[in-house]
Amino acid sequence: MRSVVRRGLESGGCRVVGEAATADEAVELVIDHRPDVALLDIHMPGNGIRAAEAISRAVPTTAIVMLTQSREDDDLFDSLRAGAAGYLLKDAAPQSLADTLRGVLAGEAAMPPALVARILDEFRGPARRRFGRGSAAASKLSTREWEVMDLLRRGESTDDVAARLFLSPTTVRVHVSSVLRKLAVTDRASAFRLLEE
Repeated sequence: MRSVVRRGLESGGCRVVGEAATADEAVELVIDHRPDVALLDIHMPGNGIRAAEAISRAVPTTAIVMLTQSREDDDLFDSLRAGAAGYLLKDAAPQSLADTLRGVLAGEAAMPPALVARILDEFRGPARRRFGRGSAAASKLSTREWEVMDLLRRGESTDDVAARLFLSPTTVRVHVSSVLRKLAVTDRASAFRLLEE
């Protein structure tokens, strides 16, 4: 993967000053070379998010962009909190990377539109709740639990909800189980009734 990325960057006119196999190596390379951009994989050995935090502290002038397969919300938001200026998925065309990174240096956010929408949904979360908000049941749910239950109530399947919120179907089911436990009910229909009061 690193060689494919390197070829894409170099063919787009970028100069690659180093490659690292681990988070610690990436931090050392950035400190030594002080590049304009550090491109990190979240799940690189040693944890790419941890590397992003260390690079942000040690070389704040280096823009950090995550390149990953993960569409999980936790990875996305943890990366942004760690100082990442972009979050790119590995299915992006390697030849477009150079232009994307130049955009980051010009102050643009590097992120697929679907993930931008995810951030907006998270930011607007409580204001978009559609269940009744005055009940005791309503106050027990997290923003993410509200989103999951609202989509399910509108007739979307577990797989649809997972795709829409960039979660795994298992994570959706975990959220539903948490809601049922919090509301002390045994099925989704009962939860919907409580939340609509």
